[in-house]
Amino acid sequence: QVQLVESGGGLVQAGGSLRLSCAASGSIFSINLMRWHRQAPGKARELIATITVGGSTVYADSVKGRFTISRDNAKNTVYLQMNSLKPEDTAVYYCNADARYSGSMRTYPYWGQGTQVTVSS
Repeated sequence: QVQLVESGGGLVQAGGSLRLSCAASGSIFSINLMRWHRQAPGKARELIATITVGGSTVYADSVKGRFTISRDNAKNTVYLQMNSLKPEDTAVYYCNADARYSGSMRTYPYWGQGTQVTVSS
């Protein structure tokens, strides 16, 4: 069907930057919305950024002005550029896509395995 694989996480100092990538593969017919979520230890998963096929974006207040979501539709890939990182941004980051695989008549939600981002103070 459809697989999502994130990359780009790691350890960074406060004020630094990281760029996450999430590539979709498999028998893809189409991908609609793509999103980034994060989950910090002991906290609920949080939706932080959404992007449409046309490139329209929505951000959570916690990341607005610091994070930028983008996508390359030809590569079935979504990115998250994270600037001015803070220790409270430490979390596992997950990408999520609403996709339709070849032969399917509807879209399904797919999730990546997550990538750890740690911001040191």
